[in-house]
Amino acid sequence: MRTQPAPVERTGATIDDPRRRRAILIAVNIALMAVIASVSGLNVAQQEIALEFGASQGTVLWIINVYPITLAALLLPLGAAGDRWGRKPVLLAGLVLFGLANLAAGLAPSAGVLLAARLLSGVGAAMIMPVTLAVITSTFPDGERAKAIGVWTAVAGGGGILGMFLSAALVDLAGWRWLFVLPIVLVAAAITVTLRSVPNSREPSRHRFDALGSVLAMVTVVGLVFVLQDGPERGWTAPVTLVSLLAGILGGTGFVAWELRRPAPLLDVRLFRTRGLAGGSVALLVVFGVQAGIFVVLYPYFQAVLGWSGLRATLALMPTALLMMAASGLAPRVAARIGGRSTMVTGIVVGTAGLALMAGLVSVDGGYLSVLPGMLAMGLGMGLTMTPSTEAITSSLPRDRQGVASALNDVTRELGTALGVALLGTILAAGYRDAISSRLAGVPAELADTARHGVANAVAAGARSPELVRAARQSFVDGWQHAMWAGAAVLAIAAVYLLVRGPLRTTETTTEKEFS
Repeated sequence: MRTQPAPVERTGATIDDPRRRRAILIAVNIALMAVIASVSGLNVAQQEIALEFGASQGTVLWIINVYPITLAALLLPLGAAGDRWGRKPVLLAGLVLFGLANLAAGLAPSAGVLLAARLLSGVGAAMIMPVTLAVITSTFPDGERAKAIGVWTAVAGGGGILGMFLSAALVDLAGWRWLFVLPIVLVAAAITVTLRSVPNSREPSRHRFDALGSVLAMVTVVGLVFVLQDGPERGWTAPVTLVSLLAGILGGTGFVAWELRRPAPLLDVRLFRTRGLAGGSVALLVVFGVQAGIFVVLYPYFQAVLGWSGLRATLALMPTALLMMAASGLAPRVAARIGGRSTMVTGIVVGTAGLALMAGLVSVDGGYLSVLPGMLAMGLGMGLTMTPSTEAITSSLPRDRQGVASALNDVTRELGTALGVALLGTILAAGYRDAISSRLAGVPAELADTARHGVANAVAAGARSPELVRAARQSFVDGWQHAMWAGAAVLAIAAVYLLVRGPLRTTETTTEKEFS
């Protein structure tokens, strides 16, 4: 039997003033937008960065990926740090570090400096992101918490697309260095409102900080995310991929074993037996995985098949993002009527229908209108699922672990994103290669090899061969359909799981007594 720790004094309480709650919500969502927009914003400037610094494609990819990898690795320990040391000071420190790192990135004289600045940005983002949600769950009363979480999930879900659109516009109009102006402006606004409105709250513990658990969590997340991000490029049997996979598995095994022994673990893994934590985590993992995978598929369709610019392709995603954000805000009302589990299942079923529509209607000649109905259905379904899933996770952990609960929510999103990109991207690439290989009869060997590397390569190489371009675009559509059906199958399996093991209508809340 574990020893019950002596009571500790807590700081922070729910805020009764609705005007102050609105200010708090504005502050944390501005901070969240800065973090989310920076995840994908640099994707639109790969070519410009490579040319300015003479950097290889591998270096450019590291500049892009070091930020989300660092963010994912540090979420759990820094979320716990916010619980212990005070959420407001950790949020402010993260905002300052994030702003300075983005300033350094914008002024970077070399690729090495830019890489280091992106790494520091990831550290600052990991201080910001879990605290934003923890501030909401610790200061909003029960009747308002679900609505506030709905706004948070809307920004988290649609902010990436909005950030990509603004980033693409900045690159086209001003240059890639201006990409870092947006997060700096958002940081300045967030600091101003945070200082005026956000209260400090913390949940001190008599136990030491779980340093070993934090290290094991970082090893696990870095290993698994690296495998999922680099596996498709390097090869699933490449030595680096296998070593990363082994590190992730060993780190995860060690983390579980260590946390089961701790009197006050970083994350009590036994809580995954509860319907809320398990169901919410599965739903977010699947939803963000499929969403990220679909966006990876949509961009080459818009650019290589339809011939659109990056800015126009990003603009084409805006209806999905806006509907997703609106549905996230509507989800708490739906959940209040039919329950969180039913809302999550409904959203996933609608998302499944959206993928099926895209698989069945997409064509080379059909253009944007052939995929728009499916995109809208997917946005609606994802938005309905995100809010109750997030609330199920945060309500499953006690008040003194809300930073950890928020971090777990964020880690699940990051892992799901990496998994979805790896899975659906690999299925798309395999489907394309199989389809294009059967259409290359009579094509010169060198040109055929180029075409097999991807639809963009085929379109560029086949500028004087309309038949090759047509074959490549049709082959991409064939691969697209495979990826869509795979995503629909994953969502359908998740819907069945939630029907059986999803959170009950009365939210499961782990009390502090049960946790300790």
